[in-house]
Amino acid sequence: MATIGSLSKAKHQDNSRTVGQQFQSVFMMLVVSSLLFGGIGWRLAYLQLEQGKTNLAKAHNNRTRIVPKPPVRGNIFDRKGRILATNRLSYSAYLWPKAQKQKDWTEIRSILATILEIPAEKIQERVEQAGFSYSTLIPIANNLTSAQITAIEEYRHELKWVEVDIGKVRHYPHSRLAAHILGYTREISQEELSQKKQDGYRLGDVIGKMGVEANFEQQLRGKWGGLKLEVDGSGRVRRFLGESPAKIGENLNLTIDIEVQKAAEKALGNRKGAIVVLNPSNGAVLALASYPSFDPNIFSDRITPETWKQLQAQGNPFLNLALRGFPPASTFKVVTATAGLESGKYPPNTILGTYPAINVNGTLFREWNKKGFGRMGYVGALAWSSNTFYGQIGRGVGGKALIKWARNYGFGQKTGIKLTGETAGLIADDTWKRERFNNWGWTTGDTVNMSIGQGFTLATPLQVAVMFSAIANDGYIVKPHLLSTESDRYKQARVSLNLKPTTISTLKKGLRAVVAGGTGGRLNIAQLPPSAGKSGTAEAPPGEPHTWFGAFAPYENPEIVVVAFAEHSGGGGSSVAAPMVRDVMDAYFNKIK
Repeated sequence: MATIGSLSKAKHQDNSRTVGQQFQSVFMMLVVSSLLFGGIGWRLAYLQLEQGKTNLAKAHNNRTRIVPKPPVRGNIFDRKGRILATNRLSYSAYLWPKAQKQKDWTEIRSILATILEIPAEKIQERVEQAGFSYSTLIPIANNLTSAQITAIEEYRHELKWVEVDIGKVRHYPHSRLAAHILGYTREISQEELSQKKQDGYRLGDVIGKMGVEANFEQQLRGKWGGLKLEVDGSGRVRRFLGESPAKIGENLNLTIDIEVQKAAEKALGNRKGAIVVLNPSNGAVLALASYPSFDPNIFSDRITPETWKQLQAQGNPFLNLALRGFPPASTFKVVTATAGLESGKYPPNTILGTYPAINVNGTLFREWNKKGFGRMGYVGALAWSSNTFYGQIGRGVGGKALIKWARNYGFGQKTGIKLTGETAGLIADDTWKRERFNNWGWTTGDTVNMSIGQGFTLATPLQVAVMFSAIANDGYIVKPHLLSTESDRYKQARVSLNLKPTTISTLKKGLRAVVAGGTGGRLNIAQLPPSAGKSGTAEAPPGEPHTWFGAFAPYENPEIVVVAFAEHSGGGGSSVAAPMVRDVMDAYFNKIK
């Protein structure tokens, strides 16, 4: 039982606890208030001081719009200033990335897909690549028709996030002409963009994908510019804030002569093959034709499955056969003759018997006429393309000498021309063969086969043209090039083969005899200046033989070298390839100069 004292004590204790709690509550309120207002103050300070610039930029971006202005790609001209590649006006549709944040985005996308005839998922994929925070407009479609432009305007209320603007797309006024030289342009891929973003490339940029367009991309592309606009909450333009002008790409003048190129492509026709025309003094490429070909204009728009199917139907039209390796056949006898003459073992006055065949360790290497030509020297053996004469020269000097001179002439290595897809061809040796044939080394049979341009040897039409240029210019290897501004520099940079004067003289006489009274008689016509050249017919089982002819003219002061090659054409170099060379020379000397 509680006593009065104890009740009093308890009351006192209770009274004490209540008083303390009152002060404690006040204290807690002060603490909480301090923390609350302190936190708010700190947050305000943070937002204003630390995040002020960022938030200001966000607010600024919400009311400004950057309309990018792509650069105008540089033009490409031939050596006489005639246009080869330029740009044409085109209406393009652009999409503001923030459109996908709108509640009616699905409807916007559907309307666009219908008008532009693009699958909705492609539009979605394009926007997702950029992201809705992307700071500029995204190009959705080029080459809009008047009907498409009208439809977009009719749906302007729904498509307020879509803009139509005039742009420029690549145009090749001569269609297929020189397609393998010029190449084509195409929109940058996602993979390419990730690699080139640091160089200023953007989503929707057009870049060179092949040929001159690809290899001279940096000179041609120019630099982006743009317009800065202030917009209201509805996206309407309120005022113009400034402009950064786009920088036009550099114009290029090529060494190509458009009329020589036309003549080369006409002469080649629908034969699978290539024709190369060089200036032998400096290596300037006057023409380079390859068939099958393509029209680079198709890449300025969306390629339909039907268009792609038509392209593939003719083989691989993007393969530049002038830069691919094939057995050079008897054109290689120029190398074999050089090896013999320079060795000292077979001087210019050498006379050898020719036979139906020569026997090398039980293997017969036959004369092409199956009976031989009797005794003859270098000049006659070139004129009639004797296999047994040059087989003996090759066997006598040995494989190492042949390989050395082949490489001196530039075979087995890229010429360095600035075109995509060039191969080195092949000049095999003992090491190469052992690696691929279970340590079976080089044989005398390999040497004889090589001496007549067969066996493992592969050469590109461009390499063969460089070889003929070296004879035409008295012993200098030139570097094929495509920019006319580089021609003087390349002439100074020619590499001498250090051939004996008697070697050059003998080779020139032999190549002249080919045309004057040998296998190249189809070039020996009144309307052409005297020329010199060499035919070639390469075995290429299981198909028909390849055919070659290379020549230079005029004989005394050569201006051009022309090499024609036809893949699996059948016939012979003198009957198939020589007429192609003749037609190009006829056009050059009688219609173009």
